[in-house]
Amino acid sequence: MRITLGQPSAQLSCLQTCYTSMFKCSFVAFDCSIICPLPSFQTLYTYPENWRAFKAQIAAQYSGARLKVATSPPAFTFGQTNRTPAFLSNFPLGKVPAYQGDDGFCLFESNAIAHFLSNDALRGATPQAAAQVLQWVSFADSEIIPPASAWVFPTLGIMQFNKQATEQAKEDVKRALTVLNQHLNTRTFLVGERVSLADITVVCSMLWLYKQVLEPSFRQPYPNVTRWFVTCVNQPQFKAVLGEVKLCEKMAQFDAKKFAEMQPKKETPAKKEKGGKEAAKPQEKKEKKKEEKKPAPEEEMDDCDAVLAAEPKAKDPFAHLPKSTFVMDEFKRKYSNEDTLTVALPHFWEHFDREGYSIWYSQYKYPEELTLTFKSCNLITGMFQRLDKLRKNAFASVILFGTNNDSSISGIWIFRGQDLAFTLSEDWQIDYESYDWRKLDPDSEECKTMVKEYFAWEGDFKHVGKAFNQGKIFK
Repeated sequence: MRITLGQPSAQLSCLQTCYTSMFKCSFVAFDCSIICPLPSFQTLYTYPENWRAFKAQIAAQYSGARLKVATSPPAFTFGQTNRTPAFLSNFPLGKVPAYQGDDGFCLFESNAIAHFLSNDALRGATPQAAAQVLQWVSFADSEIIPPASAWVFPTLGIMQFNKQATEQAKEDVKRALTVLNQHLNTRTFLVGERVSLADITVVCSMLWLYKQVLEPSFRQPYPNVTRWFVTCVNQPQFKAVLGEVKLCEKMAQFDAKKFAEMQPKKETPAKKEKGGKEAAKPQEKKEKKKEEKKPAPEEEMDDCDAVLAAEPKAKDPFAHLPKSTFVMDEFKRKYSNEDTLTVALPHFWEHFDREGYSIWYSQYKYPEELTLTFKSCNLITGMFQRLDKLRKNAFASVILFGTNNDSSISGIWIFRGQDLAFTLSEDWQIDYESYDWRKLDPDSEECKTMVKEYFAWEGDFKHVGKAFNQGKIFK
């Protein structure tokens, strides 16, 4: 259990209190010009090295809040304490970090706790600054944490590796880094001239990225982000919580052995002792054992595969279509691993099956509603996520054009069959009506030009009238 203090003049008083309460304390001094009475002790329940809890701890370092961090017995045992009726009465989800003041005031959700423990300078001294802080806190939650988790967790052995999900996560991380790099080009911190809760939150959300996978070659295009990150983690208040942060030298990879070790062991039923009628038929029992060993692969399935195997098999929406000569997966490999203009595009037109597949142009119907570009890109990402089961039979390049408050979204889609695929499944119909769709003639110059420009993310895009901003690939 650790207690952090923000008012150096009060250390002696706290020391007496801590010895009286049998606490072991470590003090961190801050440059504070205002000496104020110490507040009541506040407790943060969490498990060790929880990056979500780091946000609240760093905020407390800056604000001077006296915070007890309960991470070990007897104060807190993760997986036990947070399942007790007493804990659940205050924190119904049983999640950590969880905050409790001596006055009984309780909070869950890390952003709320960090906000509560901050001072006005961290939260934003003006309404505009406060809104900007909230903007970057939301950005971390929606644009950084999901792809960072999908990429980093398999390298830590806590999630199964999925190549497609990892590659998509890398692209999403690049997009987030691009936004940050541009914003930080002329700024030291995200909001204003000092560290704010925006910096604390975004740094913590990127902590494992920088420690595990952002090797020098990957982070090289984003020097402003790395400069800002290093500046933040070397502030005394950050260091008091994070210690020395060493940047990744080599991108960590999925370790199947580590993942297997992290999985809960499956209990095997106890063997019955031989006796009576069972002992009288040893030969019959041996034969049964041999038969039981045949489905061994099923026993080796991990929990995720077991859940998927238990799901009822849905009817293939494309089962009514004849087999096509165009191998979509082969084209996707070319597109992912080879040069687009010299290899992937020629391969596409050489093997494209005009009878088995169709090409469509899409355009978002409501460009006047598009505001910040990263929010506009969320529309594309969200649509892709909801169409996950369509990936096997489709490919798309969707591009955001323009700038903040003056942008448009359009794309080129390749579908199995000659009709829009969205009507084949109710699960695919959430987003497509927000777009205008036009089927293209594969033999027309218009189609060939648009396919080239959208696949390569370069060209005149004369039909758009706005500059390329960023693109997303559905594959």
